[in-house]
Amino acid sequence: MEHFDVVIIGAGPSGACAGALLRKAGKKVLCVEKQHFPRFSIGESLLPHCMQFLAEAGLEPALQQQAAAHGFQFKNGAAFLKNDFRTAFDFTDKFSPGPGTTFQVKRAAFDKILADAAAEQGLQIRYGVTVEQVDITGAAQALLQVSDDNGRQYQLSAGFVLDGSGFGRVLPKLLDLEQPSDFPVRQASFCHIRDNISDPRFDRNKILITVHSSLPDVWFWLIPFSDGSASLGVVGKQQRFDASRSAADNLWQHVQQTPELAQLLAQAEPVNEAQSLTGYAANVRSLHGNRFALLGNAGEFLDPVFSSGVTIALRSAAMAVPLVLRQLNGEQPNWDTEYSKPLRKGIDTFRAFVTAWYDGRFQDVIFSRQRQAKVTAMISSILAGYAWDQANPYVAEPERRLNVLRELCLDAE
Repeated sequence: MEHFDVVIIGAGPSGACAGALLRKAGKKVLCVEKQHFPRFSIGESLLPHCMQFLAEAGLEPALQQQAAAHGFQFKNGAAFLKNDFRTAFDFTDKFSPGPGTTFQVKRAAFDKILADAAAEQGLQIRYGVTVEQVDITGAAQALLQVSDDNGRQYQLSAGFVLDGSGFGRVLPKLLDLEQPSDFPVRQASFCHIRDNISDPRFDRNKILITVHSSLPDVWFWLIPFSDGSASLGVVGKQQRFDASRSAADNLWQHVQQTPELAQLLAQAEPVNEAQSLTGYAANVRSLHGNRFALLGNAGEFLDPVFSSGVTIALRSAAMAVPLVLRQLNGEQPNWDTEYSKPLRKGIDTFRAFVTAWYDGRFQDVIFSRQRQAKVTAMISSILAGYAWDQANPYVAEPERRLNVLRELCLDAE
């Protein structure tokens, strides 16, 4: 039996951030990760709000130093394309304070950079370790049964457990916390390409989101990297995909149905095998419990359309750690009012915009030819990740404000 102040499940962005912050506070921390890094992952277009938490955890210098070597692309906004109508948002021209630029990253390298930087700060990470059982009923400590790649099984005890396992969703599965998402089941097919784009209108400093020519609920991401490669994916309801065809066929068939994107990618060459992910939206009954809390995607994942996943992961880590420290010091923080509800406020802002994207309301706003500078800055802030800024009217009242804005945009057209 080994004892730690905190055991973190998962060495992805939320786990690395939480681990680095806990080590800064002098705590004895172990991070267990089922896979071996580097490993492929999607979620490659960061939002500027991420940089605030990476800096706080002391992880930003490693990212800045290694970005160019790994082909990470400077990012300053988001571009949108629909039936040859192009528009863009500049994240440096936003309503909320905070960083306005970030990177588009290859997650295999990015996640390893963060984990290695956290390890350099003293975080102990064990790769190839699977959490088999968890007992959080004890008054004094949580118990974990784990196994490693060599078949060795052993126990760990911890004053607190943080689950940053992402789509692995370790604690939600072991503790029966999962509940269905209220989002429709959607599918994504994706791969990396050598994009060979020569169109001067294409801005490599921005993610490009393209709407399918005839299916407004189907959209594509194109995330360029600085080495001439890019991440390409298509997202839509599951019935939009042909189950008898491969992930690559589904991806490129949708591209060919969208002439503007097909022309942009006319010289593109896949560099890895296409993959599919189905039914990725997830939710839980609670983000916390006796001696544990869920971080990022382990708690709730909405949709990839606005690249919110890593931002939510890092923000959840930065919010949880101060409460963990207080609890380890004998206090009883209110995890519901100090963590779950504040975190969900931002998630619910993203939820409102994701929902409005798919039902067309936000697309009417995005592709409006009439723009008011102040409102554009407020929308830009949310697209840059600042979904918790209650000073922004579109955060304080996202549903009502979006509905009014959409009507104004339609009237202006």
